[in-house]
Amino acid sequence: MKNSSFNHLAIIMDGNGRWANQINKPRVFGHEKGAQTAKKIINECIKRGIPYLTLYTFSKENWSRPEKEIDALMALLSTMLKSEIENMLRNNIRFNIVGKLEDLPEKTREWVLSTIEKTKNNTGLVLTLALSYGGRQEIVDALNMMIKSEVKIINEEILKNHLYCPEMPDPDMIIRTGGEYRLSNFLLWQSAYSEIYVCDKNWPDFDESELDKALKDYEKRNRTFGKV
Repeated sequence: MKNSSFNHLAIIMDGNGRWANQINKPRVFGHEKGAQTAKKIINECIKRGIPYLTLYTFSKENWSRPEKEIDALMALLSTMLKSEIENMLRNNIRFNIVGKLEDLPEKTREWVLSTIEKTKNNTGLVLTLALSYGGRQEIVDALNMMIKSEVKIINEEILKNHLYCPEMPDPDMIIRTGGEYRLSNFLLWQSAYSEIYVCDKNWPDFDESELDKALKDYEKRNRTFGKV
């Protein structure tokens, strides 16, 4: 499917840990498998001509996880960025993040910034990772920026322009894997009229055929944006 009206797909990649537990493997193994799944879905979105893809990678709340798991996740992220930079350049991917970059470990932060810089002139898929991200925090940060800027009157357009990535279009669809029916503090402002699709499969088991099911389901929906 190459749908010119479909601009932005966002995915809550849930279930890595549960997937690993089900096969008696450590949670880190699930995250590694999840990273492989992400790579496949990124490539599939390129094939389908989807302009924007945002992946919920690490939330603000995830910092409360065990330190060993967090360290492994950050190391995995750094390794993936290092190994995939050539692929991003070859496939014209522009890399971006939303979230609190300053929260990340120094080495991980350096790889993130380096990847953003090296891909900034690419014109294909805009791949955004939500890292140390929280939707409520994003709105609070936007409000604080407006206070510092001495904005007198706030409307939707002004607030949107103070979000982490104001140039990013709102998601047309948010896919959540793992069978849970909640947004988990993900893109709260931007998702006001996003279509929601829940897949019961955990993220490591999500594949191109499951993506196809989700996008075909989207095609059947009638988006009225509150109108008749």
